[in-house]
Amino acid sequence: MERDYGSVRNLIEMIEDNPEREGLKDTPKRYVKFLKEFCSPPEFNFTTFASEGYDQMIIQSNIPFYSLCEHHIAPFFGYGTIAYIPQKRIVGLSKLARTIETYSRRLQNQERITMQVADYLQEQLDPLGVGVILKAKHLCMEMRGVKKHDTWTTTSKMIGVFETDLNARNEFLNLMK
Repeated sequence: MERDYGSVRNLIEMIEDNPEREGLKDTPKRYVKFLKEFCSPPEFNFTTFASEGYDQMIIQSNIPFYSLCEHHIAPFFGYGTIAYIPQKRIVGLSKLARTIETYSRRLQNQERITMQVADYLQEQLDPLGVGVILKAKHLCMEMRGVKKHDTWTTTSKMIGVFETDLNARNEFLNLMK
């Protein structure tokens, strides 16, 4: 049975285009498929290992991410940086990028992704601290509204020593440059 893509067809009609023309005929089906695929990030196993006494800062930077603005359903995208100082456990490195992917691939706002990633890592690893910084371009701001291109928004969340110890915070901020 063919799904009813009437809502997307109605959107096309609302912008005064013809959903029956050749280039748009399958657009409702493709758009719904995109949204379902994008908003369903793959599950992953958050693998951790004994830190074997390693107690220094671990930083992963330039982690690309994509999301959809919950206010306009327009894309925003950028790069994340994650730091943590382990106590007893370290995490498989790919899991940091997967954590950002998991929280970004949905209708979101940048501030919430930043908090969710930091809180999840703190909960899973129980480190001395976690720092998360996201830097992104929002097409809802560049293509509509104020229309200011090449504008970057930066959000951060600091937990534990990154919030309370100025030396740890400064080391993180200096190393991520």
